[in-house]
Amino acid sequence: MTTLYVGLKVLHLLFAVLWVGGLFFAFVVLRPSLTAIDPPQRMLLQTRVHKRFFLLVWHAMPLVLISGLVMLYLLGGMAHVPWPIHAMLGLGLLMAAVFLAIVFGPYRKFRRTTDRTRMAASMTTMRNLIGVNLALGLITVIIAGLL
Repeated sequence: MTTLYVGLKVLHLLFAVLWVGGLFFAFVVLRPSLTAIDPPQRMLLQTRVHKRFFLLVWHAMPLVLISGLVMLYLLGGMAHVPWPIHAMLGLGLLMAAVFLAIVFGPYRKFRRTTDRTRMAASMTTMRNLIGVNLALGLITVIIAGLL
């Protein structure tokens, strides 16, 4: 393995862990804990948490995809890699699409309104899509473990 490949793999794994780990934290730890906070403070906290997390993912997502594609190229392309890499690429692209759907859909609506009912509806949609992305991310991690 070349130094370039090893460096790309470290970058790829680091940002994938940050992305999927952040999804896990948001869905399994943060969300249930928010019930202890009054609704106005809950919305403020969610606004700040999502802004920071989505900024992280906005940078991590392309780095995961680009590093994965470059490693794929260095391995000789799709014809020369086992099925788990095909699956990881497909799942990674699907996760990126779900993230973009969150950011340009319910998250945009959430940021642009002050109506608590609309904010709550947007938050419910975001929570559901984050759950989908968490499931996809965990499946991807399991598949990566097969390599």
